[in-house]
Amino acid sequence: MTEKSEPHGKWRPETLAIRAGVHRSAEKEHAEALFLTSSFVFDSAEEAAARFAGTSPGNIYARFTNPTVRALEERLAALEGAEDCVATASGMAACLTTFMGLLQAGDHIVASRSIFGSTIQLLQNILGRFGLETTFVALDDLAAWRRALRPNTRLLYLETPSNPLTEIGDISALAAMAREHGASLVVDNCFCTPVLQQPLALGADLVIHSNTKYLDGQGRTLGGAICGRKELLAGPRNFVRTAGPSLSPFNAWVQLKGLETLALRMERHSHNALELARWLEQREEVARVYFPGLASHPQQVLAERQQRLPGGILSFDLRGGQAAAWALMNAVEIFSRTANLGDAKSTITHPASTTHGRVSAEARAAAGIGDGLLRLSVGLEHVDDLRADLARGLEAAATAAASSGA
Repeated sequence: MTEKSEPHGKWRPETLAIRAGVHRSAEKEHAEALFLTSSFVFDSAEEAAARFAGTSPGNIYARFTNPTVRALEERLAALEGAEDCVATASGMAACLTTFMGLLQAGDHIVASRSIFGSTIQLLQNILGRFGLETTFVALDDLAAWRRALRPNTRLLYLETPSNPLTEIGDISALAAMAREHGASLVVDNCFCTPVLQQPLALGADLVIHSNTKYLDGQGRTLGGAICGRKELLAGPRNFVRTAGPSLSPFNAWVQLKGLETLALRMERHSHNALELARWLEQREEVARVYFPGLASHPQQVLAERQQRLPGGILSFDLRGGQAAAWALMNAVEIFSRTANLGDAKSTITHPASTTHGRVSAEARAAAGIGDGLLRLSVGLEHVDDLRADLARGLEAAATAAASSGA
């Protein structure tokens, strides 16, 4: 027997991130318990048969259910205002599970072309081989989304803010479009987390997370999640239980602890990113800064309507192209040169040669990802130290640009 958590219908996100999904065992532990077991025992043959038949609640096998994983699912569902949540082994596993759980051969997807490079690869090069077709459109062009719809369109998919240019998609408008067409709207909420943005409240049908990023918050584990209506999640849950891209209990436990500081972290990430974005806009080495908290962002008003804060991801174009970008990356000392984001540590990456390196040059150009673009995941260090680190890098970038004649 376990002690159920208290009702949390009126709790605020800061409280939900700490208290939702708590089911204490008979040991009365204060921290969430970690259930490291592959299977569960039955009191009788009759109970085993009932569990497998689905007529009796309880655990069978950790690929199906695990108390630690379920605690994380309940907490994320509460944070997103969802009926249910399905946890997966990674963010990309969450994407795959969504597509495989909702679609079949012959179905059509409309997706923003401004999404994670691996998601583009999944849609084009893997799912495309199995009869699923995807049309990519500009995230901010609602007319293009509508033109792309077909009679067999079953799903609309976007990231907002987008990776890496922080473009903003109008969730409410796209949700209305999807409903009118009889399709589902799926929103990747990785950059904002439910603390800053709640797509379901804006009309989305499902929300996807890479728990690896801000939800963990310290770059320790892989994980993913899908949140939404229980009925709509039946297919994805069955796919996880059958195909096995399930989240490990240990990773779920780490992510549960990470959620406890999520609200505090997102405020600091956003504060630091805004200060750096404003400073970068004043630097002559920088051609353009992409950050939804800036007045220069073309969708700042929409971002303010959908998001509580602008988040911790910003990108900027350097004068001097790849030579300048790589020189800056090689000169910084605090920013970690890694493709991960959402970490307490600030990170820097060159999307054209890393996260979007397998995307064709034509597709990168269409998405606005140039050779001089750098993406920052602004961490929790002191902003003055981060600014000084980038200043050192910008000096190196200017020297590289002069040497190349750019």
